[in-house]
Amino acid sequence: MRVSTVVSIVVVSFAFLMANGCVPAQKYKDLQTQNRVQQDRIAQLESEANTARLQLDQLRQQLAEAQSRGGTEVDALKQQVAALEQAIEQKNQLIAQLQGKLLRGGQALPAELNSMLSDLAAQYPDLIEYDPNSGIVKFKSDLLFTPGSDKVDPKAAEGLKALVKILNSEEGAKYDAIVAGHTDDLRISKPETKAAHPTNWHLSAHRAISVVNTLIEFGVQPERLSERGFSEYRPLAPNAPNKKGNVKNRRVEIYIVSKGM
Repeated sequence: MRVSTVVSIVVVSFAFLMANGCVPAQKYKDLQTQNRVQQDRIAQLESEANTARLQLDQLRQQLAEAQSRGGTEVDALKQQVAALEQAIEQKNQLIAQLQGKLLRGGQALPAELNSMLSDLAAQYPDLIEYDPNSGIVKFKSDLLFTPGSDKVDPKAAEGLKALVKILNSEEGAKYDAIVAGHTDDLRISKPETKAAHPTNWHLSAHRAISVVNTLIEFGVQPERLSERGFSEYRPLAPNAPNKKGNVKNRRVEIYIVSKGM
């Protein structure tokens, strides 16, 4: 989801509330200002992350060349690569946090709902991660799906069923959910996989749709859900050189957001 689209949705939602007398005019203006500031900050961070990824590719090339000729600068280049990888990961985490807050109109999730989602992650530590700062529940794709497909693994489906109980609880029912599929940069090569998912765009979107369908099957109302597919273009961590991927980037994220987002 593009940042400008997110901001537009948030602003329109607040405009509707103000028109119906739910949000005072000054508070609405303050929220508009806050959204613009967050939009600018996210755009800045995304630009910095993209620039850093280009620098990382160059450093990795320099490192490969230095290693091939036995250069003395190998250790220094390794340190630079590691530092830049860490910086990119930190920027990506901050972007996710800001996007989550933007989708909730800048509001944090209630403490009780945060606690339930944290307990969920603790119950399924190999499958689920939860970031209370962004309100994002993250499922690891390698465990959530059978290999090379968008079919939810029956064992992993138990984690989704547990999430549905939270989404349908008294606190969770006040929010909607956006399901976002992500891949790494590994190319799809197996003919049987490529036939169903020609590109990583298809795979990420198909997996998000599959999770949406599973949530509906377990009892979430369809009008509370939407899906996005981001392919390989929102990595959490740098992918290995030469499109070798990174398991951290293969994931499905579920944003807990304000109603109507």
